Amino acid sequence: MGRSGDIMAAIDVARNLPFWRGKVEPKPVKGGITNANFMVEDATGRYFVRVGADIPIHGVMRFNEMAASRAAAACGLSPEVVHQAPGALVFRYIEAKTLSAEDIRPRAMLERILPLLRTCHREMPKEVRGPVLIFWVFHVVRDYAHTLKEGKSQHLADIPALLAMAAELEKAVGPVDIVFGHNDLLPSNFMDDGKRLWLIDWDYAGFNSPLFDLSNLASNNEVSEADERWLLESYFEKPLTSQLWRSYRAMKCASLLRETMWSMVQEIHSELDFDYPAYTADYRGRLERMYAEFKGS
Repeated sequence: MGRSGDIMAAIDVARNLPFWRGKVEPKPVKGGITNANFMVEDATGRYFVRVGADIPIHGVMRFNEMAASRAAAACGLSPEVVHQAPGALVFRYIEAKTLSAEDIRPRAMLERILPLLRTCHREMPKEVRGPVLIFWVFHVVRDYAHTLKEGKSQHLADIPALLAMAAELEKAVGPVDIVFGHNDLLPSNFMDDGKRLWLIDWDYAGFNSPLFDLSNLASNNEVSEADERWLLESYFEKPLTSQLWRSYRAMKCASLLRETMWSMVQEIHSELDFDYPAYTADYRGRLERMYAEFKGS
């Protein structure tokens, strides 16, 4: 089925949910990379609907997304989940601005984001129910390597070097604490309604090191080194040590490596109208620069 057929099928899923009071016409919302998103209005109000199947090649499992979304709502991080059906989640609709990397980089915005991360890491484990996943970036990278080999990716010649890099970085990260992470802190997953911030899209949620979310936030939004140091000291509430800085920078490289290989996989598996080769090149460039800095430190 082509992309247009996928969209029509997703519209049918959203339209036919038993939750609605009266006839509805789902309106597509741009921005979904692993889902089809819609705004739906019925007799009771407006709602946001995410439609999507499991995506095993990316470790996206909808039972996990549902558990994380409900826990995030219970912690006040995300809108309430009002209905769940196979392949679909319905949330209360919020009027809010989707942030950009430029919005996130200023220290004042990072000061607003930090409490969200603390809540995610420390409070969500108390609320999440049922089986959920662990997100270990080095496993993800190794699994992506298998997927790329099976799909005869154009990047096959690069895989041995990328896996060697991953092994080096995993050793450099060292022992970690375990929290419940969001694990996909792209700017589009933050929203500002004028009064507060929301953290959305729990596709990749799971238990992880706090260093991954912290480095993922910085790498995806190109946060300055001074603000990275501030972020680490504020999060851990103690002076930054050379060992923590090295572990963090290794995890930052791993975050960039994962995003690079995620895009490589998308190049051969995704039907979305998106320039994945350019995305791969962008993140590969960021990775190479960060890795050179890490090696030189």
